[in-house]
Amino acid sequence: MNAQVQAAVPVHEHHRDDVGTKIGMWLFLFTELILFGGLFIVYAVYRFKHPAEFQLAAKELDTFVGTANTIILLTSSLTVAMSITSIQEGRKRLSMLLVALTILLALAFLVNKYFEWSHKFSLGLYPQSPELLNKPQGEILYFGLYYVMTGLHALHVIIGMIVLAFMVVFIARGTINQRSFVKLEAGGLYWHLVDIIWIFLFPLFYLLH
Repeated sequence: MNAQVQAAVPVHEHHRDDVGTKIGMWLFLFTELILFGGLFIVYAVYRFKHPAEFQLAAKELDTFVGTANTIILLTSSLTVAMSITSIQEGRKRLSMLLVALTILLALAFLVNKYFEWSHKFSLGLYPQSPELLNKPQGEILYFGLYYVMTGLHALHVIIGMIVLAFMVVFIARGTINQRSFVKLEAGGLYWHLVDIIWIFLFPLFYLLH
């Protein structure tokens, strides 16, 4: 009887930790939504005030690059979801591979973003540049929001890559396994948020023209 009680205690504590992890992640995601929600409101106000200039500035962005990055992130959401399913089925190596693939897709996104930003800088379209300051106020605001919002998103992509890298280590060590995978679910939730934010950013900046 005592052995049964002792065996039940760790299970109870483990369940409590899982619930705490889930609640903590959802609260964190809520604060992230507030952050980007505020930026989306600022964008909406300025776009309402300068609709023509926003549309003109959007022509400077490459829709193909934006579309490619959208496909990359949507695919990464699929791979991270598949990694959770794999660990639930006990396929440890496949789960690790899928998380690693998600990280590689995130890296591909950042590489595309690096070349996109580099091209804009070569054209003089960056904050406080003489070229940009000579443009109408609406275009200045558009590019200011573009760099702030996509830059903040890119930072979240980097953080997501670090989180997912820890998930690979946890799976390899057995911390995340078929019976205990809430950490991977939490990491997956964060990554889905990163993807959802981009789904909103993509049409706001790339599909105006």
